[in-house]
Amino acid sequence: MDEINFDADSFADITAKDPRYDARSYALLMDCVHFLGRERGHMSSCDIMDEFKERALDQYGPMAYTVLREWGLASTEDIGEMMFNLVEFNRVRKDDEDQQEDFCGGYDFEEAFLGPYRA
Repeated sequence: MDEINFDADSFADITAKDPRYDARSYALLMDCVHFLGRERGHMSSCDIMDEFKERALDQYGPMAYTVLREWGLASTEDIGEMMFNLVEFNRVRKDDEDQQEDFCGGYDFEEAFLGPYRA
């Protein structure tokens, strides 16, 4: 996978309104959305969560959990919050059936990001 371009968008407008998540977390999420959009067109919440996990592990390896926590993420619900912030600020579109609740309980962050590296 290519390195994420954190300079493509500062997300300053979003982080000014909702400072819970670091701008770099939005860059990572947008990287996922762009990739999935090219591959599939419309994507489900499961697609987004899975791609987010894959890219975070690829980019940060055993430090992924620490990096994501530092950026304000602790659960897939946070991915949903960020997705709907991106919708609100016109970075992505949603269909009528897309719901923020679709991101609830996707996977356990600690297990997803630390589990592959436990002995």
